Amino acid sequence: MDSIPRIPLGEWTDSFIAYLQIHFGSGTQAFSDGLESLIKGLQGFLISLPPELIIIVVVILAWWLAGKKIALFTVLGLFFIYNLGLWSVTMETIAMVISAVLFCMIIGVPLGILGAKNNTAHRIIMPILDFMQTLPAFVYLLPAIPFFGLGVVPGVITTIIFAMPPVIRLTDLGLKQVPEELIELGKSFGSTFFQMLLKIELPLARTTILAGINQCIMLSLSMVVIASMIGAKGLGGVVWRAIQTLKMGMGFEAGVAIVIIAIILDRITQNLGKSK
Repeated sequence: MDSIPRIPLGEWTDSFIAYLQIHFGSGTQAFSDGLESLIKGLQGFLISLPPELIIIVVVILAWWLAGKKIALFTVLGLFFIYNLGLWSVTMETIAMVISAVLFCMIIGVPLGILGAKNNTAHRIIMPILDFMQTLPAFVYLLPAIPFFGLGVVPGVITTIIFAMPPVIRLTDLGLKQVPEELIELGKSFGSTFFQMLLKIELPLARTTILAGINQCIMLSLSMVVIASMIGAKGLGGVVWRAIQTLKMGMGFEAGVAIVIIAIILDRITQNLGKSK
């Protein structure tokens, strides 16, 4: 084995990233500035709202979508987070999750539609998603740093890339599960491509697509915590500081807050696609 030349994969990767930095660095910086303004603005808005108001709104939403038990858990869980003094960092985390999920939907749903409608696109997209979902989460942090530096922006960018595959996959799957009879019926009435898509296929695929968005939210929440390693802050930042300073109690409090937010978001989004 010693006689076999070593494949310089690492050197090729470094050269490719350096090339991208030279030719696209200014564009990524402009995008970074715009995304940072959006995220910081959303974080500031959520933090400026009275905690009581946010708790009331989320509890009503939980009651309406998920029932009394989840509503009770929501009010107790959010009050517990507020009591621990973690409200501001929780709002920072939620703002990052909202930003990442919105971008995942904006990019992922059209790609899922493209994969469902075009076999060539499907054959290209699916192996890429397999690779993305197999790659360890920490590896996503590395390429973001040269282009976006440290802070909230690379954290959200890595979260978008990490959490997008379920949106694409389940949008593709949902559209392919639409009964062929209904598609033929729509065509027989002379429906255009977009009429078929918007009035027949997407409504029938809604439950599956929302399941993908639910998975996207859960992955986003887990990734913004990991992204604290490159300065994303939020609840993940509290956990990271606790690890660095060996303050186990502080880390446990932040961990419990993350679990509470994850359960609330999961139960609410799970019920979005269910008809009442």
